[in-house]
Amino acid sequence: MIISIASGKGGTGKTTIATSLALAIGKVQFLDCDVEEPNAHIFLKPQIQERIAVGILVPRVDESRCTFCRKCAEVCEYNAIVVIKKKVLVFPDLCHGCGGCAYICPESAIAEIEKPIGVVERGRAGEIDFIHGVLNIGEPMAPPLIREVKKHIDYHDNCVIIDASPGTSCPVVEAVKGSDFCILVTEPTPFGLNDLGLAVAMLRKLAIPCGVVINCADIGDDEVMRYCDREGIPVLMTIPWDRRIAAAYSTGIPLVEALPHYKSGFVDLYETLRKEVN
Repeated sequence: MIISIASGKGGTGKTTIATSLALAIGKVQFLDCDVEEPNAHIFLKPQIQERIAVGILVPRVDESRCTFCRKCAEVCEYNAIVVIKKKVLVFPDLCHGCGGCAYICPESAIAEIEKPIGVVERGRAGEIDFIHGVLNIGEPMAPPLIREVKKHIDYHDNCVIIDASPGTSCPVVEAVKGSDFCILVTEPTPFGLNDLGLAVAMLRKLAIPCGVVINCADIGDDEVMRYCDREGIPVLMTIPWDRRIAAAYSTGIPLVEALPHYKSGFVDLYETLRKEVN
């Protein structure tokens, strides 16, 4: 069972829920796919045993062979390669590494060279098999690195937990794609409700079933509850505002270690998801 954890906005407690669920279950595979700012390792404290450099292939043009036919520019959906008169301009930061330009070039004037974008690190935190991606500073292209992280998914494992980045953009879609179920973490505020609606719409497009965890559930209003009721979305868990949770988070202590009585709630959440998926 692959469970992704996402949120329409940042700061709702997504990583708190993801790491607490992993620690409560015990023997899981945990993928931190928030590669632009991974922080699950702060709470799970894995011993990193493997480090793999990741790059994407970007074009290099041999203008001595190029006839400036513009076919490469026409095939590129992202304008990463442009032909201006007798000059070819390549913009590596726009390139998605699809290889279309090299494939279509009639003169074989385009070679592909690897551009480093980040690393995948793997290790263990007790029974947890931990994998995360770390995107290079200034690198704009997160999805290729997320795909590399997800290549390490062990489909024979009982449970795989994927911590996605906040929002509903391409990196989130890449992270949650292929999940059996997605937990959306939100807060009972107008901003939380607005961004929850965006996240639900995204998951419906991807045909991924979802449920909601409401953090700081006893502040704000009841509009999130009303929305979930109208849309037929199960509220899987509610966590009240508690200063002790925030204090523990700020020092890198997981919720279920700071307040152990929450562990049974996360075990119950896991059992609910197993029944939902099966």
